[in-house]
Parts: sequence; structure tokens; C-alpha cells
Amino acid sequence: MKKKIILGALALVIVAAGIGFLIYKRELDRLSFASSLFTGAEQYENFGRMADMFPVAIMHAAETPFEFADGTHIELPESFTYGGQSVDTETFLAETDTSALLVLKDGKVRFERYMLTGGRNVNWMSMSVAKSFVSAAIGIAVEEGHIKSIEEPVTAYAPSLAGSAYDGVRIKDILQMSSGARWNEDYGDPDSDINRFGRILALGGSLNAFAATLEGEREPGTYNHYNSTDTQVLGLLLTKATGRSVTGYMEEKLWKPLGAESDAYWLIDDEGMEMVFGGLNATARDYAKLGELYRLGGAWQGKQLVPAEWVRASTTPDAPHLMPGNNPASAFPLGYGYQWWIIESTEREFSAIGVYNQFIYVNPARDLVIVKLSANSDYATSDDPSAFRELETIEFFREIGNRLN
Repeated sequence: MKKKIILGALALVIVAAGIGFLIYKRELDRLSFASSLFTGAEQYENFGRMADMFPVAIMHAAETPFEFADGTHIELPESFTYGGQSVDTETFLAETDTSALLVLKDGKVRFERYMLTGGRNVNWMSMSVAKSFVSAAIGIAVEEGHIKSIEEPVTAYAPSLAGSAYDGVRIKDILQMSSGARWNEDYGDPDSDINRFGRILALGGSLNAFAATLEGEREPGTYNHYNSTDTQVLGLLLTKATGRSVTGYMEEKLWKPLGAESDAYWLIDDEGMEMVFGGLNATARDYAKLGELYRLGGAWQGKQLVPAEWVRASTTPDAPHLMPGNNPASAFPLGYGYQWWIIESTEREFSAIGVYNQFIYVNPARDLVIVKLSANSDYATSDDPSAFRELETIEFFREIGNRLN
């Protein structure tokens, strides 16, 4: 009997040690991943397996998934022009570590290719593409009366932000990346605000508490200064206004109504709060549904999921500091709406854009939506435009659009 007890105890120790090793290994994977970002390290093996490293909250697929119809297949252009130079398409796709490229015209799939570790059923890290999903959810919450007006101060709903850069700041200014908060989004600087913010997921802590530490720098609503914490504050607003998690509200109001084919998930912090500024993980086809929804003015399968006026306002700069082009009141050549980038164009192009070259590009004039998911290992490794390639990617999309007409 004593021998059986000893053997049983030994078995329990072995099992406990195994479980401890798995937990410890997961933490090591998280730390290794976080420390390797923006260093030039390859990431394509990581961006499709974030749930293996981080705690997540799941948005479940629709009971009746929506599948895009197939249209006539097109070939990609052999090259496109950027900065007066011809760029070879296949070289460009390889250099930016493209994992997925999906082209929709009139809501039909005209091109679809997966590379590296990508795949039709692979959930890929959104990075800041997630911001545009959060904007859609805010628009729905306004329509439903959970948020009375975006002219209100965010602290009317999130009093924990009192005394911070966000105290008394209009929700609209936060939507438009014009909160006035002091912020450094230099991905190559390990001590920048964005990297300190991101390390919360690797080391633990509260994303909402971090937001409350920011201090003001400019008058709100006067300068377009991209700040990922602005989006995190919108996530806090959404939870306080609706009384629900971002995951739960978005699943009911947006994800399932869009007919999501696959479960998606959000990375969450120690308090269960979603990393709304960049922690969504979904498939290329499900990302495309947000682009198609906005191309159609917020209508989907006979229902108005997002108010048409919200879609219009989200994709229309309405103040001098938000205009695209050479703008002294903005740090970027692209314009900005409600968590959507606005491209200088006669065709009202706009896009959700995330670091490492994630895109949901929309050109309503050409009935065009393009999703590109990537893991560009050179991203932000220098200050040269060749280390970012967003504007170059837009020219690539435009050339695809030219071939479709």
C-alpha cells in the first residue's frame, strides 16, 4: 500500500512538473516574441499562432457563415510603379513576407493566394487593422443609445481617466487620433510608449491602467498624432457604455451578423481586457467582410449593421489637421477619419492599416476590397520608407484595380 502511495505521489509530481513546464514555456515564448518585434527577426511563424502564446477571448463564428461568391479569376500585374520606379510584384510580395492576398470586386473573389504560414482558415494577427473594427462597434453603440454623442467627454463614461491626458477630451477627438496626449509610437525604440504599452501583454499588467498614466501635450482636436492608446481608451469606453466586454458586444453586433466563417480571438491582458489597438486575430476572408461592409455603406445582406452616416463620417476627414497630403498639422501623409486611414485620391479610397503590412483596402469607386496580411520582417528596422512600404502597397492595390476595369 505504501509503495502505491509513493508511486501515486511520484506520478502527481511528474504531471505537475509537465504542466509547469508548459506554462513556463508559454511565458518564454511570449517574452521571446515581444522582444523580437521590430528587430528584423522573421515573424511569419508567429503571427498565425498567437493563441499558443497569449491568453485570448473568442468571438465565435456565425451559425450560418457567409461565403463570398467566386468571380472570374484575374492574374496579378507583373509589376507596378512606385516613386517613379518599376516594382516587380512577386519580389514585392516575397520581400514583405505576404501570407495572404485576397481581392474582391463587386463582392466576388477575383484573386486569392496564401503563402508562407498563411491559409484560408489561419487566424492572422491584425495589428492596427483592429482599430477599424473597434470604430464600427462604437458606431453601433452610438446608434443603440449606449453612447449619447461623440461630442461628449470620454470621462463621462470612463471616470478612471480623470486627471489623465483624456480628462474632458471629446470622444470624437479620440476617434480621430487627435486626443492631444503625449505619445511616442516609434516601433524601433525599445523605450517608446508603444513598446512599453505592448510589453504589458508579455509581462502582465493592465492596458486600461496604462492609458490613465498618459499626460497631455497638445490641445485636443488640433493635431493628428497617431496614438494606439487612443484606441485602447475607445475599448474602455465601449465596455463602460455597454456594460459588456468588447468581445461579447462585437460578436453579437458585428461578427456574427457579418456571417464570420471562423472563430476569431482577441489577445487579453491580466484583467481580461482586450488589446483593442491591435490584438484581433482573424482570417483574410473575415477581415474582408469589414471592408465590404464599409464599401456598401454599412449595409449587409439587407440589414444596416453600421449606420450609413457613421461609415461616411468614419471615412471623411472633417478638419484641417485630418486632411491627407503635405499637412503641417499631421505627422503622416495619409488623412484620418474614425480609426480609418484616408488616402489622397479622387476615388475616396480608405484603408485599415496595421504594422508589418496588414491591410483592408477599400475603393468604393471601383467596387474594390483588398486584404493583404503580412509579416514584413524589415518593418520599422530603420526610418527609411523602404522599411515600412505602406504607400508602396497602396500603389500595388491601385494597379490591381486598374487591371480589373
